[in-house]
Amino acid sequence: MNILIVNPNISESVSDLIYAEAKRTASPDTHLTMATASFGVAYIETRFEALVGGYATACAAAERAGTFDGLIVAAFGDPGLAGIKELFDVPVVGMTEAALASACLLGQRFSIIAISHRIEAWYRECVAANGLASRLASIRSLQSPLRDIGSVQQDHTRALEDMSLRAVREDGADVIIVAGAPLAGLARALQGKIPVPVVDGVSSAVRHCESLLALRAGHSQEGSFARPPRKPNSGLPAALASLLA
Repeated sequence: MNILIVNPNISESVSDLIYAEAKRTASPDTHLTMATASFGVAYIETRFEALVGGYATACAAAERAGTFDGLIVAAFGDPGLAGIKELFDVPVVGMTEAALASACLLGQRFSIIAISHRIEAWYRECVAANGLASRLASIRSLQSPLRDIGSVQQDHTRALEDMSLRAVREDGADVIIVAGAPLAGLARALQGKIPVPVVDGVSSAVRHCESLLALRAGHSQEGSFARPPRKPNSGLPAALASLLA
């Protein structure tokens, strides 16, 4: 099976982290292709940045249409996910929905560990959109500025571990979700240090995408996720316009 992973941010260093973790997780017969947004921001913190990232993801995936069996939107918060699911007749999986699904199978209440305080409101909205607000124990985030988005784990190792422990002992989390592509692989580093399961969004997305492909459940031809109807459009990249034709 061929899976395309799109980083909705423009940071190649983050794409490297995503791809490395995806390769560690994927089955031997799964072929992974990594793509990075050609426009947008270094990392998504706000609703507007998510709007840009969602469009950038749709453009990147449209340019590679027909080359993949499954698609992963590799940014926590799943920018553009619902619309992209309408556009492609293959399984489309977001990091957030995949991590939440994994967490719900491992425990009752989960906490999210994030890289920025500004992200928290948007993440809460994402959890609520997935119908899981009642199972969210807390969101804890780094408060200091980031030196470099590609080195968040190295720069804030102790703080990330401390936040995870406090989420368990003070907030009652049964599961920890390390949120955001810059934290890809951190779950493995925290194993044995955190007394509850720790979930990674990238590895969850890869495995859930593989499962959906194996299920062969089909795609939506009717209902709310059916392909957008044909109508006049203007100014769209050629690859997107072709998919909508």
